[in-house]
Amino acid sequence: MLKLLDDVFMRTTLTLEPDVALQLKRRMTEQKTAPEAVSERGSARGFVEQDRKPKTKFKVRAFPMKFKPGIDLDRISHLDDELEDERILKSMSE
Repeated sequence: MLKLLDDVFMRTTLTLEPDVALQLKRRMTEQKTAPEAVSERGSARGFVEQDRKPKTKFKVRAFPMKFKPGIDLDRISHLDDELEDERILKSMSE
């Protein structure tokens, strides 16, 4: 158990964005505690928040595409290529 605790607790240097550093200093002053305690609590809350499932759910509604008869949806990319080729040829002949 002690070996595990030794591996878990470590000393490190963090580079913080200026706004995050300002929040850290503000909370240290408010809570009258060390930076380690404030950052540890904030990190723990952040990890818990990230692990939660999103509260909002969304639904995707399908709408008919209303293609004209004769358009093969399986070949739609080929149609796009053909239209692009026509545009290029037209611009070259001008």
